[in-house]
Amino acid sequence: MRSPCYWILEDVLTFTKGVIEAELNSTNDNPVIDVESGRVFHGGMFYGGHMAMAMDLIKTQVASVADLIDRQMACLVDPKFSNGLPANLSGAEGRRKTINHGLKGLQISMSAWTAEALKLTMPASSFSRSIELHNQDKVSMGTISARDCIRVLDLVEQVLVGMTIAIRQAVEFRKRVGVELEISENTEVFLKQMNNLVGFIEEDEFLEPKLRRLLSYI
Repeated sequence: MRSPCYWILEDVLTFTKGVIEAELNSTNDNPVIDVESGRVFHGGMFYGGHMAMAMDLIKTQVASVADLIDRQMACLVDPKFSNGLPANLSGAEGRRKTINHGLKGLQISMSAWTAEALKLTMPASSFSRSIELHNQDKVSMGTISARDCIRVLDLVEQVLVGMTIAIRQAVEFRKRVGVELEISENTEVFLKQMNNLVGFIEEDEFLEPKLRRLLSYI
């Protein structure tokens, strides 16, 4: 069963899609000049508050999903909670076990990316400033909120990629001990693609090239 985090995100995206499309298709400059009739209209709704609200809402819920994934990753790499999986999902065996750290570095990185994403959920729309000799005494901060949202989306993509590598590693461990997993056809196809892109990680290695390759693929 999926976490409610994903259901809420779906609802948020549906709601904000309508808000964003309405704003993108609106005429909101001030003044608006009708070149055909020569009329000039004042009082246009140029305030970017709707976009600021939408961006703040999206980034908050997307970061919440990253927070959930980070918790799941913490359980996957911890043998106290992973139901028999090796610590840090390390593929090293025998004497090599003691000098390999598995996905410890990846888990730490994912936690850092998640923390940064959560920090950016502070609503930019709350930080209105007075400008232009108080002519614009209430501004939306919509541009800053949109930039924050882009950064959060980038960070959460990285968290998803890290979790995908961990899941592929965990599934391989289960298969090696003969555990029959109930995996959908689509998931099986994706795992085969993962074999080509990443593969099972036996010994510690520099993961950034694989992370970037998988990020680009997804």
